[in-house]
Amino acid sequence: MRRADRLFRLVQILRRRDITTARRLAGELEVSERTVYRDIVDLTASGVPIRGEAGVGYAIDHGFDMPPLMFTIEEIEALALGARMVEGWCGRELATAARDVLAKVEQVLPRHLGDRLARTALFVPDLGWTLPGSELLADLRTAIRDQHKVRIAYTDAAGEHTTRQVRPLGVFFWGAIATVAGWCELRAAFRNFRLDRIESLEVLGTSFVPEPGTTLQDYYRRMAEEHSDLR
Repeated sequence: MRRADRLFRLVQILRRRDITTARRLAGELEVSERTVYRDIVDLTASGVPIRGEAGVGYAIDHGFDMPPLMFTIEEIEALALGARMVEGWCGRELATAARDVLAKVEQVLPRHLGDRLARTALFVPDLGWTLPGSELLADLRTAIRDQHKVRIAYTDAAGEHTTRQVRPLGVFFWGAIATVAGWCELRAAFRNFRLDRIESLEVLGTSFVPEPGTTLQDYYRRMAEEHSDLR
């Protein structure tokens, strides 16, 4: 990896986290801790607002931003493929947003990188297939973003029909299916609902405040505990 690319990636890692150690940075960048220390010093000297010290950890001021022109080839290909997958599978609203994202990125890239974006040979063929349940994504995204409860009519794998009131936390994509994870108020527990088994969904006017034990972070911890034997 070129040093310029490594420095840019180092800044990006710091922007994603509140604080991280030199050891963790070295592991992600596949360099020595000594190299990380030198890079931190050079970035700080160039005006990047990095706070912290060796042996404790480093963080970057949240208001700091970098020009959106410094994409690597791999990042451009990831953008193109991700946008094409969304465009092909996730319904009209997100498809339009995906096309708009690529158009905006292409406008601000240098010409040689803009051409690379258009020529990225990673495709999602249009087979007339959309993700089952994708018509629910717009309402689910709104409910998750605004922290509104939803009422769903659901049919489980055994064919049992139930109506649930759920605090939606996130939508997870598993290839041919997608699920919404949330806190089910009927069961007082986390539950996953397949979008293609939701018969109807209503976003309620009732909002919810994340409570200890019911948050997305709690959900992740619970899933990690339940599936630790699969690691």
